[in-house]
Amino acid sequence: MALLTLRDLKKLPYEKREEFLATFSTAEIDALFHDWGFLSRPEQRIPPGDWSFWLYLAGRGAGKTRTGAETCREWVKQGYKRIGMIAPTAGDTRDVMVEGESGVLACAYKGDYDINGQYMGVPEYEPSKRRLTWQNGAIASLYSADEPERLRGPQHDAMWADELASWRRPETWDLAMFGLRLGQKPRAFISTTPKPVPLLLEIMRNKVTVMTKGSTYDNRDNLAPSFFEQVITKYEGTRLGKQELLAELLMEAESALWNRENIDQTRVKRIPDDVWFMRLVVALDPATTNKDTSDETGIIIAGLGSDWHTYVLKDLSGRYSPGEWANIAVKAYRDFQCDAIVAESNQGGDMVKHTIQTADTNANVKLVRASKGKQARAEPVAALWEKGTAHLVGDFSTLEDQLVQWEPLSGKESPDRLDALVWAVTETTIAGQTVGEGRISNAY
Repeated sequence: MALLTLRDLKKLPYEKREEFLATFSTAEIDALFHDWGFLSRPEQRIPPGDWSFWLYLAGRGAGKTRTGAETCREWVKQGYKRIGMIAPTAGDTRDVMVEGESGVLACAYKGDYDINGQYMGVPEYEPSKRRLTWQNGAIASLYSADEPERLRGPQHDAMWADELASWRRPETWDLAMFGLRLGQKPRAFISTTPKPVPLLLEIMRNKVTVMTKGSTYDNRDNLAPSFFEQVITKYEGTRLGKQELLAELLMEAESALWNRENIDQTRVKRIPDDVWFMRLVVALDPATTNKDTSDETGIIIAGLGSDWHTYVLKDLSGRYSPGEWANIAVKAYRDFQCDAIVAESNQGGDMVKHTIQTADTNANVKLVRASKGKQARAEPVAALWEKGTAHLVGDFSTLEDQLVQWEPLSGKESPDRLDALVWAVTETTIAGQTVGEGRISNAY
């Protein structure tokens, strides 16, 4: 390991640099400039400690790819034998992670040996087999996040997941983790520009995750001036620049209808003692299939209190079969003594009603059909939070993420939990339904 870093060396006067380098032979200088400890910044080095996931959040051009390639090289040195490499697409895996200017082949060093003294050398790349093979027998297999099924079966002792926040198929991560089970200490390195997607937030919250951060500015010395100027001109001083340059996680979409500050200000821990419910429903935004790629079924319990405030009591959403979501909705209908199960009928109203009444023939099912766009339906619901008359009773982390991240003008479908909440609040509060007697206590 070098006694100082490349950054330290660059700070020395010219004469001191020459004096330092003169103490090395040509071969030693070659090795020095392949020493990642010498070349890297602190946040780019494998962290110490007993972690399973290393999350490196970094801006454009901050050195994410180089960090991943050097981490794979270090893993092979440490004795890891089966590494998985996953990028958003197959082209990204090939063009960036393997053959890119900072990819594995570019970072490989012919003088490398592993911890057991076996010669590693430069890995052989076999595009048709989607793999890299080092001379000590270590293999890196290449995958696309667009093809999650290819990760059923293969096992690994280490994993590099690149630009995870841009994966179109987040279930790829789950399948990769099922196969990360070889060796004494399986580990995953995740390099990505941060975006507020549920998968990334889940990894960040995991107690076995360690996180480092880097910005575009940190790597300025290694970027072409034209690239740096182009990126800075486009993003600097903007909200998106915080994400793309400084690697800040923007937890709220710019044009979202909800914001976290307002949600927190209106949140309550329990229903006031003197409030009873005039309307209380289970709202259901059902998924009609139960596959790895299926949408979730949104299941929200909410009601209108006698103080004319709206309260969201439970989020029971998840990925279920039709029979499962029907049973969950019916149980909530009974437990909370609700007036009705309100179910969106756009995806097959008769089937939805039949499935619910198979679980309980006496359940009061009200089918609702979207006659307005989702923005038009959601805006009056969000307005209740702005007025301070709508409340989440407790913490609803996944639902809250959806509320502050969905942008109506983005063209993306609104998430299922959000949809169920909109139906629940519309039915109990906005539609002006005839109220019934309250039947719920603070136990809920």
